[in-house]
Amino acid sequence: MNSDMQSEAIYIALGANLPSGSRTPQQTLAAALSELEARGVHCAERSSDWHSPAWPDPADPPYVNAAARVETELDAAALMACLHAVEAAFGRSRTVVNAARPLDLDIIDYKGVVDAGAAGPVLPHPRATGRAFVLLPLQEIAPGWTDPRTGRGISDLLADLPEADTAPIYRL
Repeated sequence: MNSDMQSEAIYIALGANLPSGSRTPQQTLAAALSELEARGVHCAERSSDWHSPAWPDPADPPYVNAAARVETELDAAALMACLHAVEAAFGRSRTVVNAARPLDLDIIDYKGVVDAGAAGPVLPHPRATGRAFVLLPLQEIAPGWTDPRTGRGISDLLADLPEADTAPIYRL
């Protein structure tokens, strides 16, 4: 995908570290993409599944993470609402910040839009560039991605992260 197409792309991050019903976290990510498809969010490209230690509490079960490039007619606010609805359908309740969860879905980049979030989600995701568990799967499907806020490329962002953040994350 050329850089012009990447600037028009929508990227989401997926993660899970608790079962959802009888599904493992890996099965949950696949099922969540199917549910998104049923709601008008088409997965055009998906990364491999990646293993990462739980954060902020490494005593929690490890996460399975992935990234996807999606296509939808939904605007950013409606897409975020759709992601939250799918999370809820898979058993997520938003009671404790950074708690273990059966499903976590986030918009990483919505067509290169930079928005402080007054009327919708903060775009791009405000913490994505500091999280190896987001950047490594994203790099797999969008190696030329640049942070719309700073213009920095994904390789540079990853190089700035401490090895302690990147070393324990691996492709499943």
